[in-house]
Amino acid sequence: MSDHGIGVMASGRGSNLQAIMDACSDGTIPGHVALMISDNPDAYALHRASKENIPAFCINPTSFDTKDQYEQAVSDLFIEYGVELICLAGYMRLVGPVLLKNFVTKMLNIHPALLPSFPGLHAQEQAVSYGVKYSGCTVHVVDEGMDTGPIVLQAVVPVIQDDTPDSLSKRILEQEHKIYPQAIKLLLEGRLKIEGRKVEIL
Repeated sequence: MSDHGIGVMASGRGSNLQAIMDACSDGTIPGHVALMISDNPDAYALHRASKENIPAFCINPTSFDTKDQYEQAVSDLFIEYGVELICLAGYMRLVGPVLLKNFVTKMLNIHPALLPSFPGLHAQEQAVSYGVKYSGCTVHVVDEGMDTGPIVLQAVVPVIQDDTPDSLSKRILEQEHKIYPQAIKLLLEGRLKIEGRKVEIL
């Protein structure tokens, strides 16, 4: 089994980072987290990575004159650490072309809604406010749009009558922790065939 290098980007608590690290440890994912980068110096994800002896850095976008310069620094670091796949795990910025160009179809994101419904921020709040009966989560390939890339896996979570954004978020998060490692495994094993918007699992 190949031991692929995975890079993770997170802006907050890093619960999906933890799910990825755990799935690497138990052999579900044929790889290891080689590097974790955050844009937020207070992100708990940095602590999670350090606790597992994974190199973890905060690269603050405000330290750079342009977004391109920031993304070039991030990209260079991922390449230096031998990263083959980048996983966005609660990374709260739109990825630009500089970072994408070295990781075309090698960057995944997890979003707490059934895309294309409710892209962007506060997806659970949007779902509750809209009154949908089902929500869930989506793993997709990252492109230059806001949660617009080809869909790899989805999990459905029923919305119950007295749900709040917080209660729905907790139930969705349980599914995120299941399907994100599965999607990463499929990509690293070369079992995803991406043609336009369609993703076929081989």
